[in-house]
Amino acid sequence: MNASIAELNTLERRANALIANSYYEADTPRLTTDGPMLAGALEADVCVIGAGFSGLSVALECRKRGLSVVVLDAHRPGWGASGRNGGQTLVGFAKDEVIERQLGLEGARAAWALSVEGVALVRERIAHYGINCDLTSGYLTVATKPKRVRDLRSWMESASQRWGYSKLCWLDTDETRTRVASRRYLAGVYDPLSGHLHPLKYCLGLANAALREGVELFAHSPVIEVVRGPRPVVRTTQGEVRCRFVAACGNATIGDVLPAPVAARIAPIASYIVATEPLGQARADALIKGREAVCDNNFFLDYFRLSGDHRVLFGGRASSTGASPMQLSKEIRQRMIGVFPQLDDVRIAYAWGGFVDVTRNRAPDFGSIDPNFFYVQGFSGHGVALTGIAGRVVAQAMAGETAAFDLFARLRHKRFPGGPALRGPALELGLIYHRILDLL
Repeated sequence: MNASIAELNTLERRANALIANSYYEADTPRLTTDGPMLAGALEADVCVIGAGFSGLSVALECRKRGLSVVVLDAHRPGWGASGRNGGQTLVGFAKDEVIERQLGLEGARAAWALSVEGVALVRERIAHYGINCDLTSGYLTVATKPKRVRDLRSWMESASQRWGYSKLCWLDTDETRTRVASRRYLAGVYDPLSGHLHPLKYCLGLANAALREGVELFAHSPVIEVVRGPRPVVRTTQGEVRCRFVAACGNATIGDVLPAPVAARIAPIASYIVATEPLGQARADALIKGREAVCDNNFFLDYFRLSGDHRVLFGGRASSTGASPMQLSKEIRQRMIGVFPQLDDVRIAYAWGGFVDVTRNRAPDFGSIDPNFFYVQGFSGHGVALTGIAGRVVAQAMAGETAAFDLFARLRHKRFPGGPALRGPALELGLIYHRILDLL
């Protein structure tokens, strides 16, 4: 077994352990979305690898253009980050300044406009396909220290004046604490367009929509090889798909599907979430008056929101080692109590986690291996909305409309150092460094 396969197997074992006590899984019945295992040979215009947000988005957009589509997933729809994440549906990018530095001001404005389109696309699909996923409008970015207040003000001014996003509203200390019942925050920015949703319900809604649109979806069908050429062949353990186009959308757990230099551009970072017992509507509303999603602007950030059944979902504690969420639930609960001391009597009902695929510069990585072999990865925590746009621009590129895809493909990415065996320790050293910076 080579190093990359061993690394993937370890990652998958950790990922299975991290999902064992997921509130999302407990709250979401899985009915017909999984699909059978692929057995035998099929032909299609497009073969999509990965049944998460990005893969299902590619599939839906290709079907709109009349292309036949097969989607393969090593597990089942929503098993990866799409079914585990914090649910924040955001405009912008993890590191907006990187986008401008590499694409220039005009390119940054175009990328930001596409990210805004991504949030609108989420709403459009929810309405069009009747997806019940607790969509809630409103997002607050908050600052915990004077330096972070200055950083937040600078970011808001750049978004408003440079990147063309004029919807943001500055909140002083009193306004911030009126919206979030915590003494921890000194200032905030309110974004009415961004918001939050139940990610697994949304993902399974997309899977059902894809099936209704004629997509063939196969679960438990890990891809072991892509034979490149004018008519690529995507092989699984039990079958194969002959196609015109391939779209690799597996992100952190895609394995050896992509060439090593491309795969090394992302690394899996574990993030963890806890869900409290239900608080009741009145007590929940007293914590976050407008029920917005909330996130601070530290490097190791806390993010939290209220669920549709009035729980607090509180996440954070990034790690490259994939520790058990039950081990970390006490620590995350203490962070939650640090924000909301009034929840000291509240029990944690669920604790789970998953792997976020991040790039070194935290900008998304879209590209092509061949003219008919595309990939999207490295959403770096902004995947709920950005994956929708990724699917759209890939489908457009397959149809010869490459402007939007080429914009993202201009972003330059460096590999993570050390190769598969050393990537984890190297990442952990980097995380420790940034954790120290957050304390200063």
